[in-house]
Amino acid sequence: MHATDLLNNPARLSGSPVIVVHGDEPQLKTAVRDATRRCVLGEDPEDDVSLTRFDPDGLEWRTVRDELMTLSMFSNRRLVVVDGADEFISEHRPSLEAYVESPSSRSVLLLDVKTWRKNTRLAKRLADGGLVVECTELTGARLQNWIVDQCRNVHGKQIARNAAVLIPELAGTGLTSLTQEIAKLAAYLGDRPKIEVDDVRALVGGWRAETTWKMTDAVRDGQPAEALAALAKLLAAGEAPQRLLGGINYVFRKYAKATELSRQGGSLHNALRSAGVFPRDIDSSERYLRRIGRARAEHILAFLLAADAALKGGSRLGNRLQLEQLLLRLSGHVPAAS
Repeated sequence: MHATDLLNNPARLSGSPVIVVHGDEPQLKTAVRDATRRCVLGEDPEDDVSLTRFDPDGLEWRTVRDELMTLSMFSNRRLVVVDGADEFISEHRPSLEAYVESPSSRSVLLLDVKTWRKNTRLAKRLADGGLVVECTELTGARLQNWIVDQCRNVHGKQIARNAAVLIPELAGTGLTSLTQEIAKLAAYLGDRPKIEVDDVRALVGGWRAETTWKMTDAVRDGQPAEALAALAKLLAAGEAPQRLLGGINYVFRKYAKATELSRQGGSLHNALRSAGVFPRDIDSSERYLRRIGRARAEHILAFLLAADAALKGGSRLGNRLQLEQLLLRLSGHVPAAS
């Protein structure tokens, strides 16, 4: 089960004497631990006297077992957490397998690990007698839903679909940085109820985001020298090539979609609007597509996919040359097949 599914329905924690939390997204792990604490010990902070956390260094199974079997003077339930438990599990696997078969009825054991192998005997026993929670990086629809929930549940704000897509393009997919950016946006809005694309463009990502917009606008407007200068500035500042490609993708995939929609019939103006191009950019975007022509516009998606493959090791050219070539192809200043 993924952490986001569990957090939307924390009642699933009830009746699980052993919980394994695995993955590399610390914010999700913290949220799952907090939800487990509330489920096992209640909302009263004083119940934390029935919470024990162990560091794994030199930790023996009998120490954990004794804690699980000891009744608390302050609560009828206990929560025992082992942080960084990868090595602890490897060293005490048979004991854990036996415990899962006959766990304490008044205690919950939570094991926090980085990796989890699903084909082990312990994993198979936990499938029936415990709970395994995946805390991995969020992507795609799961990430968009998390952003929407964060805006609504934490800050009482709505967020436009395009704005929710844009935030991780500018700030990355790490939940810690996204949480900070969403909080910043909510404060920026004041009494306004909805976060729009322009709010994200104005506030998220700092000068790097602004320079990325200038780079893509320069490509659109037929100013390749300005686009290459902005690219050089971003790379010199340490911006990751894949992050820059993400920003380019965000803009030009809409042009590719609009090209396909217009090919099926209807006006290019309406196609750009349907593809999600910002209203203020529709006229300049229409001029761009007419300038480069349909034949090249139909290759935009291929250009983007080729650049992605090249940055992942599919070319001997350096990352900067790959991105420069992409910008020139998109601007219409080098042959499409070069």
